[in-house]
This record gives sequence, structure tokens and C-alpha cells, in this order.
Amino acid sequence: MQTVEYRKSDILVTEKTARSILSNSKVHTYALNAYNGCEHACSYCYARFMMKYTKHEEPWGQFVDVKTNAAELLKKEVLKKQKGKVWISGTCDPYQPLEKEYEITRACLQVLAEKDWPVIIQTRSPLVLRDLDLFQQFTKIEIGLSIPTGNDRVREIFEPSAPVIDERIKALKELHVAGLRTYAMIAPLLPRTENLVTSLEGVVDYIIVDKLNYHYADHIFKKLNREQYLRKEYFRQAANCIQAECKKRSIECRIVF
Repeated sequence: MQTVEYRKSDILVTEKTARSILSNSKVHTYALNAYNGCEHACSYCYARFMMKYTKHEEPWGQFVDVKTNAAELLKKEVLKKQKGKVWISGTCDPYQPLEKEYEITRACLQVLAEKDWPVIIQTRSPLVLRDLDLFQQFTKIEIGLSIPTGNDRVREIFEPSAPVIDERIKALKELHVAGLRTYAMIAPLLPRTENLVTSLEGVVDYIIVDKLNYHYADHIFKKLNREQYLRKEYFRQAANCIQAECKKRSIECRIVF
């Protein structure tokens, strides 16, 4: 595996030649991760477990491996594998800032569009709007943005390097107005979600709700004396409120815990 390393601000960027790009997934048929690591550096991110495979010593959010040959691999793999839904992405944000420079997610989408494979996208970034032209080439595609809180002060604590909440909602609206199927991931359930459904009305086809399943951010809640937001009672109450608000507005709501 060939590698080239350089630093961009405080991020160690490593360009790598990968051996494969489509992996089997328990969530959808396949997952496609054009990057290992993520510049958004969300404190709670479950994908931190990838560090034991990448062997990085840098803190989470301070390294990104770029799979420079992802699209070339995909061209070969779509000819060999049975067609199935491709999740972009499972362990990284496909539209993190480096994607603006490398356009690897876009190149992979071009391959999938040509073969008309079904795709589901999950991101936190309004950069997703760049590929609106490609999305409209698919027969089956869904685009979702992760929005775990409705409050930017909370977002700054847990997702300091991720785009602001309002920008994510505006991106969803633009995608939805363009006639695309959209969804919001209210996950993990952080504090201050009570107004999210109102903001999402008319801009999503459905909402997915999930709790905080890992413990990477527990220390933040403890430091702020907000451990009540780690309890089962909070997750259940918040999910029930979101579900009730969705029902009022005829929005499909999927609670997955």
C-alpha cells in the first residue's frame, strides 16, 4: 500500500492506495468509506474504534487517510459484486472538508450513478449540495444529514469542527425542494432536541432517532454536571417527544433503540 503524508493545519493527511472499497455492512448491503478518520472530530463518534486498525497515534479528528484509488476500485467491484444499497459512509463523513479538494466521494458517486446502484448518503456537511447534479441521475437515492441537537452551543461542545445546525437544515431543504428523498439523523440524542422537528417539517421524508451508544463523550457530560443526559430515562423521554411531534406533522419517525 503506497502512502504519501503531509500536514494540513493540525491534520495529518495520508494518501493511500487501498485494496478494496465496498465492504459488507450490517446496516445496509454495503458501506463505502473513501476516507479513514474525520476532520469533524465529533467527541462521541463511534468510528473511533477504527483507530486500532489504522494504527494512528494522533488524537481522533487529527488524522485522515485518503483512499486515492477508491473510484478505480469501485469500477471493478461493481462488476463483480451483486447490486445492493451502498451506504456513504459508515465510518467517516463523505463530505468532510478534504472532499472539497479530493472529490473522491463525487468520483465514486459517478461510478454508482452510471450503474444505477441504490445509494444512501449520511453526512453533516452542506458540501453535499455540490453533488446535486449527480443525485438526480439516480433511480434510488436518499440523502441524510446528522443533526443531534437543535442548539449550536451544544453543537460547539460536542462537534466543534462540524458545520452549524442551521446550515445542515438549509441543505436538507434545498435537496428536498429538488425532489430528492431526504432524512435527518437525530443521533446521538444530545441535549436540546425539542425544537428540531419543527425546523425539519417540510424538508425531510423521515427522521431516525438513536441514543448515545458509546461512551467516548461521557467525560464531557460529567465535567459539565449534565450526567442526566446519559440516562435511559432521558433517551426514552426525548425520543417519545420527537415521535409525538413527528406524528402531529405526519413525518415518519424511526426510533432505532
